[in-house]
Amino acid sequence: MTSTQELLLSRIRDVQDYPKPGVVFKDITPLLADPEAFTALTDALADLCVKHGATKIVGLEARGFILAAPVSVRAGIGFIPVRKAGKLPGATLSQAYDLEYGSAEIEVHAEDLSAGDRVMVIDDVLATGGTAEASLELIRRAGAQVAGVAVLMELSFLDGRARLEQALQGAPLEALITV
Repeated sequence: MTSTQELLLSRIRDVQDYPKPGVVFKDITPLLADPEAFTALTDALADLCVKHGATKIVGLEARGFILAAPVSVRAGIGFIPVRKAGKLPGATLSQAYDLEYGSAEIEVHAEDLSAGDRVMVIDDVLATGGTAEASLELIRRAGAQVAGVAVLMELSFLDGRARLEQALQGAPLEALITV
């Protein structure tokens, strides 16, 4: 494990039985509160964006916003928020997707992505992959290309990578930490 991975992992707190019994929540707020760790995370994600030729960064609501915004500044490329349905004013593109118990919908401003854009999706955790998969469909429907998906942490036991494999269409999935 690299020193960056060790630093990041040391700042992620396990919270037992949250939000319900039997779940171990991965709390990244200690990482965000540590300027050294947050800078290391920002630098690592920005390096991935540059490596994969991204011209725009999509951050997934809500913690993906916290990570993606400073990454876009560091990498010198635009930040686009992907929000829950009904949160963006103006014309939007939306994508519905299934959750374990129900469904959800995400949106992006219709004019924020276009042909020629190479978009890196950034989020804090890859769990089951449903939101990330929907974001890839949304990006392509907007006419843009997917540069890849980058996450702080992949929860490998939830098989999100397998769910995303087809939707990635060969684009990379980068996880800084895999648990």
